[in-house]
Amino acid sequence: MKKKRRAGAAVRNIIGFIVIVIHIIPFYILFTTALKSRGDNSSRWLLPAKINWGNFASALEDGKILQAIAVTLIITASATILIIIIGALAAYPLARYKSSLSKFLSLLGVMMVPPLSVLVPMYRLMVTLGGINTYWGIIILSVTYGLPLSVFMYSNFIATIPYELDEAALIDGCSRYSIFLRIILPSLKPVTASVIILTSIGIWNDYSFQLYILQKPDLRTITLMLTSFFGEGNTDLNAAAAAACLTIVPLIVIYLCLSKYFVQGTVDSAVK
Repeated sequence: MKKKRRAGAAVRNIIGFIVIVIHIIPFYILFTTALKSRGDNSSRWLLPAKINWGNFASALEDGKILQAIAVTLIITASATILIIIIGALAAYPLARYKSSLSKFLSLLGVMMVPPLSVLVPMYRLMVTLGGINTYWGIIILSVTYGLPLSVFMYSNFIATIPYELDEAALIDGCSRYSIFLRIILPSLKPVTASVIILTSIGIWNDYSFQLYILQKPDLRTITLMLTSFFGEGNTDLNAAAAAACLTIVPLIVIYLCLSKYFVQGTVDSAVK
């Protein structure tokens, strides 16, 4: 019996190691590419014979990566905060007053409507409202398509909180708003970490909406900035790789800060 357990543990460890290596390989190739000069045609798997830090300088100067990161941070932070606030408020009544229709609508919003399928009408609406080349225009779009996942996760998490706590608070004279603020909201820390990570990554990496809504050079986000390194007559893959290395740093920092709550919040928000 012990031998079977050890064999099973060894197999799991080997599989886990293989998965980790598969995930690390793209970052390794990205980093080696960022350190090579444009004339270096050696294999992407090999470290450069001579490290070229000029690619990072080119990314900072020519690509204006710091400005792009600042714009992306403003959009991501603003949209994520709104998604958390609105999503938590909307999820509370959905969790407490369950119906097959509300659950169906939540799943429909998360899984059945591709954002690109409504890109054209959304673009026309933004033109009519004057939201092109504005922060609020792209933030509204990001919040619109980030809310279904937020509401879905919050509602499933709140459903795990005993309803008897609400009844006891009502007997003590608390209102529904007071119950949410004093009982429900303090318990949402794990799922909030999951919502922050999942929604912020989606907004940070968005390309299609930002491409059409943000057309001014001063409003380029990191995804739009990376495309500036690729053109018909001039392609600088090494500088693009260096820029990509710099742009993933904020996401890594966010994940490391919130990873303690991420797994717990994701599991607790799973469908029962």
